Amino acid sequence: MTAAADPIAPLRDFVIAMTELVSRETREEVLLAQARPLLGALLKDDTWLPDDFARPHPEHYQQYLLHADPLERFSVVSFVWGPGQRTPVHDHTVWGLIGMLRGAETGTAWGRRADGHFGAIGEPHRLDVGGIDVVSPTVGDIHQVVNAYDDRASISIHVYGANIGAVARHVFDAAGSPRGFVSGYSSTAVPNLWDRSAATRAAMTGAA
Repeated sequence: MTAAADPIAPLRDFVIAMTELVSRETREEVLLAQARPLLGALLKDDTWLPDDFARPHPEHYQQYLLHADPLERFSVVSFVWGPGQRTPVHDHTVWGLIGMLRGAETGTAWGRRADGHFGAIGEPHRLDVGGIDVVSPTVGDIHQVVNAYDDRASISIHVYGANIGAVARHVFDAAGSPRGFVSGYSSTAVPNLWDRSAATRAAMTGAA
């Protein structure tokens, strides 16, 4: 089966593998360890991402839903960062894997320092194509992310342990005071993972 006949196959294969994983494993540490190579395989080629889910916005980043598990055990989104765009300081409240598909981003962990003040912890961490980061209340859940480039868009693929667009989360001010928010999604459409008719027709033609 050629990529031209079924360009979105890598995303469909990832969704199937993640569905199998969350169906058999509930221990977060084990689940994340087994999900990491699945996401790594998805990041090896960026041609599967449809153009409609890779479009930047001139004023703010976009969060496009690619798939949500019917039982909301996980979701997959593409984050599209315009030049220099950044998030506020925020949390997730669920586990997440962040993989870089195009460009690069820089993330900085935030939290309470030893002196009790709220602020950045450690140095910013750059994520380049193929790199994967983890967030979770168990390992560190508050951060700020910025597109590493001022002259081009960057795209990261995120996998979360819930329907992330519907999760009640928080943004934080400079003093660490939280404010609730729900991110939602940047479009009402999702990619069609299940129309495999072109590949079937191609296989029929090849067999003729």
